[in-house]
Amino acid sequence: MRISTAEVVKHEGKEVQLFGWVHSRRDHGKLVFIDLRDRSGLVQVVFGPEMKEAGDLRLEYVVKVMGKVAKRPEKLVNNKIATGAYEIQATGLEILSASKELPMPLDTDGREIGEDVRMKYRYLDLRRERLTRNLMVRHKVTKYIRDFLSERGFVEIETPYLGKSTPEGARDYLVPSRLQKGNFYALPQSPQQYKQLLMVGGLERYFQIVRCFRDEDTRGDRQPEFTQLDLEMSFVTQEDILNLTEELFIKLTSELFPEKKISTLTAEGGFGKLTTGKFPRLKYVDVMKKYHSDKPDLRKDKNDPNELAFAFVVDFPMFEKKDDGSIGAVHHPFTFPTFDTSLVPDDFKPGSENSKKLFKMLDSEKEGLKLSAYQYDFVLNGYEVGGGSIRTYDPALLKRVFEFLGNKPEEVEKQFGHMFEAFNYGVPPHGGIAPGIDRLVMLYQNESNIREVIAFPKTGDGRDLMMGAPSEVDKKQLDDLGLKLKG
Repeated sequence: MRISTAEVVKHEGKEVQLFGWVHSRRDHGKLVFIDLRDRSGLVQVVFGPEMKEAGDLRLEYVVKVMGKVAKRPEKLVNNKIATGAYEIQATGLEILSASKELPMPLDTDGREIGEDVRMKYRYLDLRRERLTRNLMVRHKVTKYIRDFLSERGFVEIETPYLGKSTPEGARDYLVPSRLQKGNFYALPQSPQQYKQLLMVGGLERYFQIVRCFRDEDTRGDRQPEFTQLDLEMSFVTQEDILNLTEELFIKLTSELFPEKKISTLTAEGGFGKLTTGKFPRLKYVDVMKKYHSDKPDLRKDKNDPNELAFAFVVDFPMFEKKDDGSIGAVHHPFTFPTFDTSLVPDDFKPGSENSKKLFKMLDSEKEGLKLSAYQYDFVLNGYEVGGGSIRTYDPALLKRVFEFLGNKPEEVEKQFGHMFEAFNYGVPPHGGIAPGIDRLVMLYQNESNIREVIAFPKTGDGRDLMMGAPSEVDKKQLDDLGLKLKG
């Protein structure tokens, strides 16, 4: 009967088969001891003097072990591992695959080893118990999210990876088209436009665990490709979206991370345990004034690895003046602007007094820069772990926002004409949020770098040392694409 190492504790006295890697080896006289490792943990295996083949075992050999589960003598129990009260008394051994001498030790947590070595041999690095655990936790988090949203009427829908390049923020990764030479696809920085078009299409509640791409300088908490929970809802207010996000992460934390405690700001301005089911809503102006950051760390004890302090930062400015004097959208142009955040988007119906006032303010740079937005950031322990907004669904207002940003009508039509066309056929009020999976799992697992919770991350300068990417391509491939390199 094949079992995992973690299941050993359930099979005392039984004959079993186990598969795994030789994690360590110790010779005691005529006996050979190994720790056998699989993804569920470690178990000690004892080979008697009759098991001559055990003398050939080396670190990281892949083996099949047959034997009997027995309790260890009480004085030999290893309390450092879950199976420490048991061992396998081997009766058979097959070496399935040998291993070369390792380029780095695998019996540590790996933090002391240079990034270049760990990334080049990432498939070995993943054998560390810490990294295996991180990826297993990541799976549990995404599965919980999928189940939670599915139970609440959301539909998981995949959106295209090959899309159109639009000036939404960071640089795009461009993909040349072989069939339409001189034209390029762009990998999505987010599925922003597609998910809004799904709302136009009447799907009402959408989500996906999606890969996104941004060609920007890397930092510890950034990667050129990353994963986020992307969701969009029709016929909702900002508070509806924040309430759903709260419920998701309070329940996820409670069920998957029971050792964690969620703290919050009290009404008196102090700290306390979350009891209301509400994360703080902090105004952008206030957090910048008080914390000098739009992602404040609200933990009472920043040295407590189990304290979580979630918050929403709301009421962002809609626009900002850039260093070069141009005007940019703080979030993105599709965010709904407002001059009074106590109002809701329904208060700005076309032709209403509020709508007229909004359009008038957009006629003046000075007045337009005073506008706020129905935008919110999701913050945890000093990190921005997500963001979202209520979207503008009036095509006339959306066009006016683009004009305020300095876009010429022909540029807007070229870049976003498909959105304006769609918005002429009945658009529901809608909004969404996109928490980052990598950063959330990093914080839940008390890691300092998102590379520790991604199976195959890039280095700090965006390279894949294991695969040798990015790499040169041969001239024929470039010719097929109609491309020629300069220099």
